[in-house]
Amino acid sequence: MTRVLVTGAGGMLGRDLLAVLRTRPDLSVTAATRAALDVTDTHAVRDAVSGHDVVVNAAAWTDVDGAETREADATAVNGDAVAHLAHACAVSGARLVHVSTDYVFAGDAVEPYPEDAPTGPLNAYGRGKLAGEEAVARLLPETGYVVRTAWLYATHGRNFVTTMLRLAAERDRLDVVDDQRGQPTWSYRLAERLVALADAALAGDAAPGTYHGTAAGETTWYGLARAVFALRGLDPDRIRPTTSDRFPRPARRPRYSVLAHGRWAAAKLPPPGDWHADLADALSLHRPGTPR
Repeated sequence: MTRVLVTGAGGMLGRDLLAVLRTRPDLSVTAATRAALDVTDTHAVRDAVSGHDVVVNAAAWTDVDGAETREADATAVNGDAVAHLAHACAVSGARLVHVSTDYVFAGDAVEPYPEDAPTGPLNAYGRGKLAGEEAVARLLPETGYVVRTAWLYATHGRNFVTTMLRLAAERDRLDVVDDQRGQPTWSYRLAERLVALADAALAGDAAPGTYHGTAAGETTWYGLARAVFALRGLDPDRIRPTTSDRFPRPARRPRYSVLAHGRWAAAKLPPPGDWHADLADALSLHRPGTPR
């Protein structure tokens, strides 16, 4: 039986990973929440990884703006802790599937970023996540996998989609930025892809390195908000386009976060599906107030 450790198991993606993994009777799954495992503790990480065949790292500092004033703390989780996990995997022989971000790029491209595109993070969060990627590449050149994602949402927890649905009940009109482009990605669909990649890695079908785990297609936050309203039977014209300078934030955001998906075919895995179809699936399968 394959033994899988999921770090960050209490977060949005972690919850969906557990939901996917627990449908598999051939897997023995260990769920490590933040309370159960401090990923910045080298010794605790070593002990947690021991005995597992695969580690899926969904633990992360996700407060992008907070990282601007607490960069060392953010990097301890997003960079140093990933090095601890990678070292522990190197010692134990486990494969590591680590979740990273589009924020490692500068966001100044005009076409989708390939997996080997030059990086250039704009903010402290991106710098910490890039440090984590570099640790995986350095310590696990043959058994380390980095999966970049972006614009992640779920029908549980706090994220853009659930926020739009909440605000729809509170306000007549919403102003949403229309000058940032990306790929809305359902966390459950990403969880399925991470598990499929882990399977391919164990089977020897997936080469180590970087993969892009976003949905296909692209839109803006304004376009996503309109799609959420339309799929819920609400009037999308209640959403008004605006620009990022109307909502100043401590951390700069990439204007263009569209990622290419060229490496999946070589791993004998299908390319990601369209973002709008995934959003429709997410909202139709999981109505508000209904458990997964």
